Order: sequence, then C-alpha cells, then structure tokens
Amino acid sequence: MEIFLLSLCSPFLLFPVLSPTKAFYLPGSYPHPYGDGDFLSVKVNSLTSIDTEIPYGYYTLPFCKPINGVQNSRENLGELLMGDQIESSPYRFKSYVNETDVFLCSTGPLSMEEAKIMKLRIDQFYQVNLILDYLPAVRYTEKGGVRVRWVGFPLGLNYNNVYYIFNHLKFKVLVHNHGDDDHNDRYNNVTKRVIVGFEVSPCSYRHEIKGVGNLEMYQKFPSGINCDGLSLAMVVKAGEPIVFSYEVSFEDSNIKWFSRWDGYLKMDGSRIHWFSILNSLMVVAFLAAIVLVIFLRTIRRDLAQYEETGTDVQAEISEEISGWKLVAGDIFRPPPNADLLCILVGDGVQILGMAFVVVLLAAFGVISPASHGALLTGMLFSYLILGFVAGYVSVKLWRTVNGGYSKDWASVSWRAACFFPGLAFLVLVSMNSLLWGSESTGAIPFYLFVLLLLLWLIVSVPLTLVGGYIGLKSNSIEYPVRINHIAREIPPPKYPSLLVVIGAGTLPFGTLFIELYFIMSSLWLGQVYYVFGFLLMVMILLVIVCAEVALVLTYMHICVEDWRWWWQSFFSSGSVAIYILIYCVNYLIFDLRSLSGPVSAALYLGYSLLMVVAVLFATGSVGFLSSFWFVYFLFSSVKLD
Repeated sequence: MEIFLLSLCSPFLLFPVLSPTKAFYLPGSYPHPYGDGDFLSVKVNSLTSIDTEIPYGYYTLPFCKPINGVQNSRENLGELLMGDQIESSPYRFKSYVNETDVFLCSTGPLSMEEAKIMKLRIDQFYQVNLILDYLPAVRYTEKGGVRVRWVGFPLGLNYNNVYYIFNHLKFKVLVHNHGDDDHNDRYNNVTKRVIVGFEVSPCSYRHEIKGVGNLEMYQKFPSGINCDGLSLAMVVKAGEPIVFSYEVSFEDSNIKWFSRWDGYLKMDGSRIHWFSILNSLMVVAFLAAIVLVIFLRTIRRDLAQYEETGTDVQAEISEEISGWKLVAGDIFRPPPNADLLCILVGDGVQILGMAFVVVLLAAFGVISPASHGALLTGMLFSYLILGFVAGYVSVKLWRTVNGGYSKDWASVSWRAACFFPGLAFLVLVSMNSLLWGSESTGAIPFYLFVLLLLLWLIVSVPLTLVGGYIGLKSNSIEYPVRINHIAREIPPPKYPSLLVVIGAGTLPFGTLFIELYFIMSSLWLGQVYYVFGFLLMVMILLVIVCAEVALVLTYMHICVEDWRWWWQSFFSSGSVAIYILIYCVNYLIFDLRSLSGPVSAALYLGYSLLMVVAVLFATGSVGFLSSFWFVYFLFSSVKLD
C-alpha cells in the first residue's frame, strides 16, 4: 500500500502545482541531479501479491545479491507497519550511459525447495517492486488498444503448467536536464540531469550456461541478447541454475522533476468522483430541508404557543400537551453505562480529528509520495497527539452527565486512552501471529511492538490525562432543566426503534460508498489512490449527514415521549459502520475472488473490522454531540419551573 503524490482531479489538489514558486518541493523529497557516468543504484521492495496480501522479502527467493552484501534502507515507522522491506540490489547503472547484454549473476542449481517456493510465488501472482531515486518501476501493456500502466512486474508465468521466470529486464530511465528547472545546468563543467521516470520490461530468456562460466558481475555477454517480451524460455526447474541479466537505456524527457509523479497519479474516472460528491450533496440537502422544517415550523411554533400562555394556563393544559415538552424532567437523565458512552465519544472525536488532519495534509501535498509509509506515519502521530482531545471530551462529558462529580476523572481519562488502542493492539497481535506463521515480511517485528507501546505510554497517555485534567477544571455544562426524581414511563413504541436506528445508517453510507470502492481498491488491489481532495469533501459531507440524521431521529424519539436519546443518537449515525462491514464482506466475495487461503481472508477481515470500529466511534461521536447540542438548545428555550 504505497503512498502516492497529488492528483490534479480536484481543486483542493491544485495548490502545490499552481504555486508561483517554481522551486517548491514536497517535504521529504528534493531533486538529486546526476552527472554523466554517476552511479545509480536500484533498490528492491518486498514481493507483493493481490492474491494473498502477504508480502515477502525480495531475497527470500534465489535472486542475485549485491557484491558488497544486502543492505537495508532506512525505513520510517509507516513502512515497517506496512511490511515494506526496502533493500539494496545488484542492479546498477551509469547515468546517461546506455548498456546492453549486462550479466548479473548465475544462481547455483535450484534445490527442490527453492524451485517449489518459486513456482508457488508465480502461482500466487507475486510482483517484483524496484525503486530508482524514489520512483517505483512501472511497466506498460496493451489491452484492448489501450496502454495500461502497472507498478512492478510479475515474477514469472505459469503457461500450460510449465513455470517460466522473467530473468532479463529491460530498463528505460527518463531524465530531464536540470537546467530547464531554473537551476544552473552545469556543475564543474558537468551536465546534471534529474530522473523523471523509471520503466521496466521483463522477459524470459534462456542463456547458455557454458557461455557465462567465466563472466563477472556487470560484464557484457559475448553474444547479444535478443529477448522478446512475449517469449517464454527460462523454465524454473530443480537442479538447473538461472542466469539473470539486464539492459538499460536513457531517454531525454520534457517531464520536469516536480511533475514526474503525474504519470503515476493519473486517475481515470474523475466524473464518478464528482457524481459521488453530487450524490452526497443531494442527501445533505434533503436532510437539511427536514431539519429546517423541524426548527422553523414545529419547534418554533410550539415554543411560541407555549411561551405565550401564562403559568396557570400552562398547568391546566399540561395534561393535554404531548410530545417532547412532556419529557423535560427526564431528557437529561443519565443513560445506562454513561462512563462507556463518554469514553466512546472521546475516542471517536480523536479518530475523527486524526482523519481530518491527515487527509487535509495529504490533499495539500504536505505528505510526500517519495516517502513510503508517510501517510500511515502521519496517522499514527496525529492519533497520539490528539489523545489530548479524547481526554478533554471524555472527562468534560462525564462530569456533565454525573452532575459535576469529579472524583474519578483520572479513571475515565485512563480508560479513554486505553479503549481503542487496546482493540487495535488486539487486532494487530492476532493478525501478526498469522503473518509470523507465514514467515512474511509483513509481520511487525517485536521491537516495533515495544516501540509502539512506548510511544503510547510516553505520548498518548500523558496527553490524554492532561486533556482530562483540563476538562475537569473547565466549567461544566449546566442542564437548562431539572431532572425528576422518578423516571417518566415511556409509552409503547409504535415502531421498532432498533430498525429505525439501523436504517438511519443508509443515508451516511450513501454519501461515501462510491469513494469507499476506490479506497478498498487501493488498499487491497494495489491501485493508486491519491485524490484526497475528493476524500476531504466526502468526509465533510459525511459529518454533516451524520449530524443531520442523528438530530432528526432524536427529535422523532422525544416527540413520542421517549427520553432515552443518548445511546440512540450515538448508534443512529454510527450504524453506517454496519453497512461498511457488509460492504467489506461483499468486496471480499465478489472483488477479491482470487484471494487465496484462510490466512489472507483472516487478514482482510481483521483489518476491515478494525476500520469498521474506528468508523463507528467517529460517526457515533458526531451523532451524539450534534444531538446533545440540539436537545440542550431545545430545552434551554423553554421556561420551566
């Protein structure tokens, strides 16, 4: 799940490109000019497959290794969590020097186990991922007269139950004269160029073993290599070696350095994103009209009639009054499991804040695609820092529900700091156990678990406690009406409340299901997603819809004299998570049909479940806070003894 640069599909994403400063570069990435003959080193990332979703290290297969040994590249936290394993490779070029028929190495005769594993990886459609100057290698294929771009290339091919490996690579490096970007084009009388593209065409070629016996790495084959991308020649067979070779050509390009990611990020189908936005706007407008009717026609009229009568007259007609005015003495009665509700709302606000911060940074280009794992790293640190918000909201709401009681605020803050991270840690440990059993590089190392635990203890927990303390010292919210000593009896419902709450989730789901498809395709099918401008707009509309849905349902409940609105408001908007879970299962059945093995399915369902819980908390907190504001406003507008 690599992170990619901005798409120009949305106005939100045009700012970095339209900036008048030509020397503007994304954080974490800057141009590296190369002179003619400078060495360029290609790096390798983990082998990946959309068939298993389990990454493996490049050198778990018998590939050629660098002369000086394999060296790990420095990786950020996001890369480690995603299972990236970026290492050095033996592929080496000289800048702007074309080379052909370059011998890389010859493996020893393959053992039965090596041949078996290589055939298995070919059957599982594993891809080889190469990187040059932070750019992943891409290949192009023709499909129906359309040129299709793919990141990486397949390990090999199974044709008629015969396994072939792509052992000869044709590289094309696109370069741009650095002087065309308003820099000095010569440094010490040497022309400098920047890399703006990296393409690869794999093919299967059978070398004569006798002809490579005395060749050293990077020497040229005595006979030329004529390898057609459509030909299959190098068979994977136990007891036989595999000879690897490559060729490289450099080509001048008009692509400038700051535009080199455009080819990777060109995302077709922008119309469907606009359709998603339009669909969401229609839902928002529909619900806004209902809310407007409630405020202007119903509540305003009732308040006017109620306030125009005297106290004696109000007493006389109180028995004839029906609806929300009768539950004034019970509307703020504490709900069952009030502590848990406060904790969920606090955690939900923290998750929602994290999502907005990261998507906003990505939409405006602060998160660079050149840094693998930058998005996940940003999410992690944003969540840790926003622990302050979770503590503040949880404790302040808890004090309000308990009438200003403040003795156990530290316990509430501690539980707010532990609840969602505890669920996430449980899921990660379970999924990691499966990856450890599969010997995958996607397994999180033990030391990283310790690091995450330390970050949580050192950063998130103290900030949550500080936020809780500030919430404790801040002014508590005073209810506008008194709570009766005896709870009012609730009339039998005319319709099942559970069905209404569950059905309410269809409207928020309708605002995001189109965008959800692209996100899922990016996560599990290796497709590019970087239209964060669209995603930002969809998230804003989702928050508005969740607030409106919760507000309307809360009003409907209190109109039938049901004062138990607390949990109902949380789940009315949070029920969108149910539909996302159903969508995830549907996506597994119909879009990930090739997903092989119970381990892969368990990984998918486990991480999907964690995502669903996060959505439940975030959307539920929006619904509850909007309903709380609505109820507070409504009953503070009525003068009651």
